[in-house]
Amino acid sequence: MTEPLRCFEDFSPGETIDLGSRRVGRDEILAFAERYDPQPMHLDEAAGRASMLGGLSASGWHTVGLFMRLLCDNLLLKSRSLGSPGIERLRWLKPVYPDDLLSARAEVTGTRASRSRPGIGIVGFRFALLNGAGEPVMTMENAIM
Repeated sequence: MTEPLRCFEDFSPGETIDLGSRRVGRDEILAFAERYDPQPMHLDEAAGRASMLGGLSASGWHTVGLFMRLLCDNLLLKSRSLGSPGIERLRWLKPVYPDDLLSARAEVTGTRASRSRPGIGIVGFRFALLNGAGEPVMTMENAIM
């Protein structure tokens, strides 16, 4: 039996939602960088060590993609999500290194009915992506309809 999809009414301000975890591999860091963000610190161990990042690290955009997968698998695809009007704030706080175990969580910051589209609710979120030490590597704030 499948779970019913979450609706606007099912979200409460202050609620925290676990979005799961996944390990990031060296090969996927390199593959993403080669295709989308070919900066040296994302492609080469020595260049990464010589950079302010201290080692080969995932592109920030790859980090967002990893987060998005966790968000989809553990919230969006289990809800009646209609998309987002955009990201209000995105911060990369620490590098993501090969073999890091990343976990994500969502905090509901508020809920409101849409003023321009009756029948649509908007849920505000503060998201965090954490490394294995529990340190935030990325935070993001945005609303989802």
